[in-house]
Amino acid sequence: MHMNFSEDSQHSYFFSQPHQPFFILAFVNALAIMFIFMLSFKGIIHMNITAIDYHAYGFIYLLFTPAFFGFLFTTFPRFASTPAIKKQVYMRVFTFYYIGSALVILGSIATPVFTGFGMLIIFIGHLQGTLILKNIYKETTMEDKHDIFWILLAMSVGVGAHALLIVGSLLHIGMIGFATEIAIYLYLFMLAFTVAQRMVPFFSHCMVEKNQNLLKVLFILLALHILIEGFVINGSFLIDLVIGTLLWREVRRWKLPFPNPNPLLWILHIALYWTALAFILGGITNFITLLIGIDFLALDIHVLVLGFIFTILIGFGTRVTLGHSGNMMQADKYTTFLFYWTQVVVLTRILTSLVAAFGWNFMVLFDITATAWLVMFVAWALRFFTVLIQGKKLRGSPD
Repeated sequence: MHMNFSEDSQHSYFFSQPHQPFFILAFVNALAIMFIFMLSFKGIIHMNITAIDYHAYGFIYLLFTPAFFGFLFTTFPRFASTPAIKKQVYMRVFTFYYIGSALVILGSIATPVFTGFGMLIIFIGHLQGTLILKNIYKETTMEDKHDIFWILLAMSVGVGAHALLIVGSLLHIGMIGFATEIAIYLYLFMLAFTVAQRMVPFFSHCMVEKNQNLLKVLFILLALHILIEGFVINGSFLIDLVIGTLLWREVRRWKLPFPNPNPLLWILHIALYWTALAFILGGITNFITLLIGIDFLALDIHVLVLGFIFTILIGFGTRVTLGHSGNMMQADKYTTFLFYWTQVVVLTRILTSLVAAFGWNFMVLFDITATAWLVMFVAWALRFFTVLIQGKKLRGSPD
């Protein structure tokens, strides 16, 4: 039954589970940020902050962070065997995120005052959300806290990097690049990978013994990567190759049934293979840049963020949206096409970097990549926003 959004039952459904409002906000932000960045990069509009800083902050804290909160507010209590988070608790965090996101996006083209206030409001939401997870961690009586410890640590590092980014932006201190590196490697990647190494083998029925030292070793190596980059830009190529090799061997050890006939599984498997490829590619391109000064337009970061984090976000996001709305846990042709399309976004972005490295004009490819990104989020929204807002049952699902 189709209902008007203003109806109370409709309104209460939309906010009844934490992933619903947070996913909607993350996806709307993803569209707005990319559209403004695209116009700014092409010189069509003038922004108050540099396009690259806006691009980094927007995707880390306006897209991925609310999406992570949507996912973790739903799953973290289950991981910890504690009661579900109360609605008024997660709605407080959502309100900060909603107001802050609107101010940052509006401020980028209106006044930097809005952007500054928006970043501070989002930071309060980020800190509050992380403290909620910390309380759950303290409350749990579980013996095995391994995974929830690393999720909480990664989120806490994200809060620290967020603070550094805001201080760097407001005081114009040269720490934005450093804070962005911390946010990408020790926050986004560590958090997404910690969840993936717990959930993907489980979903795939791979009962492989867990490597208890993996996350610790990974964290140390990533911290080394950031430290080296702080002294010598592109100097982390050896560490990158070590991380890439470690991840390749680890993912192979899990014996994931890939290629898999189930799209809800192979999208997650592809994402995991990108982790190793991202670091190996990063090691090679960083070495070339160091040697002869060729610019690959941050290829290593984009392969990691798009190949792994973005791909797994779409995979997990779709899975959670289907599973928590009473829909069948299966991908139809439309959803399967969306999963293929994620890889179109990744590959066009890699191509953009390679074309730029050869010194050719990459703007056409930049436009194609940005458009592919926008198409991805619009297409996902057209299929799943009604599920998130109304609890719509897709064709073939039980009533």
